Amino acid sequence: MKIKELQNIFHEQLDGFYEKEEVDSFFFMLINQFYEVTRIQLAMHPDLVISNSGKIIESLELLKQQKPIQYIIGSTEFYGLEFNVNEHVLIPRPETEELVDWIVSEFIAKKKSLRILDIGTGSGCIAISLAKNFSNAKIYALDISIEALEVAKGNAELNAVDVEFLELDILKTESIRDLEFDVIVSNPPYVREKEKEKMKPNVLDNEPHLALFVKDENPLLFYNAITQFAYQNFKDNGVLFFEINEFLGSNMIDLLKKNHFKSIELRQDIFKKHRMIKGVKVL
Repeated sequence: MKIKELQNIFHEQLDGFYEKEEVDSFFFMLINQFYEVTRIQLAMHPDLVISNSGKIIESLELLKQQKPIQYIIGSTEFYGLEFNVNEHVLIPRPETEELVDWIVSEFIAKKKSLRILDIGTGSGCIAISLAKNFSNAKIYALDISIEALEVAKGNAELNAVDVEFLELDILKTESIRDLEFDVIVSNPPYVREKEKEKMKPNVLDNEPHLALFVKDENPLLFYNAITQFAYQNFKDNGVLFFEINEFLGSNMIDLLKKNHFKSIELRQDIFKKHRMIKGVKVL
């Protein structure tokens, strides 16, 4: 079958689910993954033929069920690095890249040895990206999910970095071997149950709810626990970074103030949503 004919089939069956440009994006990602054919190669050789279309047709059926393309391929890119992903971990997102970039820009010029902790590491995207950028840092990453940690460990090996992974529940953890940290970062569960109705099926029906949702009556559950943990386990002038629910920025400012953090900064992402916050422990 000609690859171009497959592309037409994709549009016939998927244009009702996705935008046409998105369908093309899916298609080119899949032919590159399964047949090592790039978009440019197909444009230059429109009569290219493949002998076995089984994998890509199977992927088409999964896309019709709105399974994320990253889970179908099994990998995604984050902060210029490749990460393997599956249904046990969230798919890394651009706003989280912005959080990583904030930390890198804050500390990269200081040339000091850092001890950094990533809480709720999932795929390991934050911890591994920081390890790649801070050669003089000791990076720790924790998660409650054994399955997520297995993915994260594989990603650390894939990207040739040293991260110490810990299986811990931050809601029940007061300290980690008496370690003190310079930086703690977290992208914890922050989507309220009432916000589910606004979410697309490809997220709601596929990504791990353990990493996404909190009860409506206690949306800052993890932030409160992590903030208290951070204050107890920080060196002087330790810096806490969070990705947050865009609707809870003022609540997060109040939480950090209540726990004696100073120099609090709330930032918008590229979509002008308040998605990141920083606070500093000052004695």
